[in-house]
Amino acid sequence: MFENNKTSLAIFTALSGFALTGCGGGSGIDSAPVITTPIVTTPVSSSPTWTAGVFEPSNDLKNFCETPRTGNDPFNNNEPYPDQAGSALYEKLWLRSWSDETYLWYDEITDNDPESFGTVADYFAQLKTEQLTDSGAKKDNFHFSEPTEDYFQEAQSGVTSGYGINWAFIGDTADRILRVAYLEDDSPASQIGFQRGDTVLSVDGVSINTNTESGVDTLNEGLFSPTNGDSHTIVVRSNDGAEKTFNVTAGNIEQTPVQNVKTIPTENGSNVGYMQFNSHISIAQEGLITAVNKFKTDGIDELVIDFRYNGGGLLALSAQLAYMVAGNANVNNRFYYQTQQNDKQPVDSPFPFIDEEIDYSTFFSTGENLPDLNLSKVYVLSTSGTCSASEAFINGLKGIDAEVILIGDTTCGKPYGFTPTHNCATTYYTIQFSGVNSKGFGEYAAGFTPTPTPQFDADVQGCEIEDDFDHQLGDSDEAVLATALFHVENGSCPVRTAAAKAEPASFSGSRESLIPLNMPEQFTQRNMDLTWPTLSEER
Repeated sequence: MFENNKTSLAIFTALSGFALTGCGGGSGIDSAPVITTPIVTTPVSSSPTWTAGVFEPSNDLKNFCETPRTGNDPFNNNEPYPDQAGSALYEKLWLRSWSDETYLWYDEITDNDPESFGTVADYFAQLKTEQLTDSGAKKDNFHFSEPTEDYFQEAQSGVTSGYGINWAFIGDTADRILRVAYLEDDSPASQIGFQRGDTVLSVDGVSINTNTESGVDTLNEGLFSPTNGDSHTIVVRSNDGAEKTFNVTAGNIEQTPVQNVKTIPTENGSNVGYMQFNSHISIAQEGLITAVNKFKTDGIDELVIDFRYNGGGLLALSAQLAYMVAGNANVNNRFYYQTQQNDKQPVDSPFPFIDEEIDYSTFFSTGENLPDLNLSKVYVLSTSGTCSASEAFINGLKGIDAEVILIGDTTCGKPYGFTPTHNCATTYYTIQFSGVNSKGFGEYAAGFTPTPTPQFDADVQGCEIEDDFDHQLGDSDEAVLATALFHVENGSCPVRTAAAKAEPASFSGSRESLIPLNMPEQFTQRNMDLTWPTLSEER
């Protein structure tokens, strides 16, 4: 099954927020990464021109940079950078042609004169549709860019900058309530005593409720954009009511995407496997395989996957996890995901449930078969930060009639993907495809909603319950997990009480300002996937 679809896996790795296409930008799993040797040129003496409605091929404009990099690329086998001397206009016109060729709604982009925009970033920001959905929301909330070095650092090694704290904003009122959602293992924050549920009171002496410009800058720097090596003082109130002061130093944080793997016995005698899965990044493959092997050894009867803070990642990894849950008998030669691109792109073959390990540095199969649990039902824990590849997992299993029980909140709604594309030291993300499952369904732009009585296609059997920050993740008494365990034993949802909703805020080192001074009554939310889903309007 996997062998017959290798050539299609390059775009299949598109992320919610990022995707791996092989070191240096490989074209597919059964071909070696493509290495581009730069051409040594003198500075460009003439600039290309913009003519409304006329588009040069993007490949003719690529790698002509206003500030070309020199030397060798440590993320591309130390090959020389492909950059050539160019101009900001070259970079803008490349973005324009690339968007016209690949953007899902390319015919909804207004072809504005690039010279009327001061920076390349400003020009890219408007190369998207401005249309709204039927509910009045923006049609495209997943349009962003980041430094290419940051992309490769995280994509290839799972390393991000920060403290190892993943935050959550609570509620949608005027109060600023920021709490710790979870911590990376062995991170600076976990080592000095931060815990899930800690509520931020102040940063470097500035109250979390400040409305001054300088105070907001201090909060953003100390919480979301700390410089590596710098220390900041964060005062929190812990779940027991105690006020604690931490002096924490930012550094390079290695993510631990698979955490809290355990088997929980229930009163009715069944064994429930539980794992917290935070991000579909390549380093998660080993942890997922280890978890599934443990569950096989323990002989679990039910499985709970905690996707609450998983904003997406590699679709290929999502397809691997779906296979490991369902196994050959349930997959039964049906496909996992079918892309739907614009009319300028070829129609791809459907993507499979992947049953082999992948060498994510090359995107070759290792030839090793994945373990599987052969389950026809899975419990998924969710929040509004459950996005992209996590939603594809839900939709892909529903497409083969596997029973998905959704516990928590409505997911973020990102049935879209993209292949991160690099040019002149910046990596760009623009929506390039949507996807459907084996039944042809993919209309969940408003998210999947848990409900005991599904009525619509995007409704999923399950229970709505707010996130519980007063207990640690993996604790059987934590409200969301406890609801799943109740459903396992009773086949129904318990009576619930209302509580404040949580919105995911920053994931392993947000680099953008999340507390704009012109919105002092609330924080904006960073779009995770990106999905990464999703994280303010842009990541």
